[in-house]
Amino acid sequence: MKTPIFLFVAIIGALTLHAQVKPTQTNVDHLPDHGFRQSPNYAFMAGEQLTYRIHYGIVDAGTATLQVEESPYKFAGRDAYKIVGTGRSVGSVDWFFKVRDHYETHIDKQGMFPYRFLRNCDEGGYRIQQDYTFFPERRAFKNMKGEGYKSPEFVQDMLSSYYYARTLDYNYARIGDVYTITALVDDEIVPLKMKFIGRETITIDAGTFRCLKFVPVVQKGRVFKKEQDLTVWITDDLNHIPVLAQAEILVGSIKMELQDFKGVRNTLAKL
Repeated sequence: MKTPIFLFVAIIGALTLHAQVKPTQTNVDHLPDHGFRQSPNYAFMAGEQLTYRIHYGIVDAGTATLQVEESPYKFAGRDAYKIVGTGRSVGSVDWFFKVRDHYETHIDKQGMFPYRFLRNCDEGGYRIQQDYTFFPERRAFKNMKGEGYKSPEFVQDMLSSYYYARTLDYNYARIGDVYTITALVDDEIVPLKMKFIGRETITIDAGTFRCLKFVPVVQKGRVFKKEQDLTVWITDDLNHIPVLAQAEILVGSIKMELQDFKGVRNTLAKL
């Protein structure tokens, strides 16, 4: 089992898999144009950078950085965000389990859907490369081989899922509410589900924050013993920044906490 140093993608992606569906192959060029959507974003802006420290047990295992690039950017003629996530092992872990992860997504500013997703990871010698091009108006995507597949409308990728989730309105969230985002993960269509379980004030190295508390609806037995073994806290403000994630997995525990932040769009719920 590989260690998920870049824990955000593990949380929003591979570790929450259930009810995966293989997409149907198609000729993308022959599909009709359904148009785009409008989806407001009050959570983040260009220039935001978030840095996290990852602990494996008592050991500092790695760092992860998420950055919304500052330069004006267009994709397919429309205004877009280019967002880059990197993860790497540190200290003693880097000697015996070297991790170098790179994730990149290109998101439409007005509709919060992806145009392209790239993944280039090396985790302890396990390498994976992915390059997806999305055709949101045609409800389809192509993989790096150029093969076309149908997809649900405005499907997310592993990284854009995280940013789209931040734009959702949690003002009226009730305990037990489940939020679902449909995403493309490793060539499969997956419903990513997060359950709201309450509000809590937590203290980490970066400060004390008022937070919303969620547990991903996970597939029990593969990585986690039970659903509550993975918990995520996000700021209880318009930014919805994850500040802490704790996971009890079958072979130990992982914790990721916010270490530094800059360029946030709104006032943080920091005490």
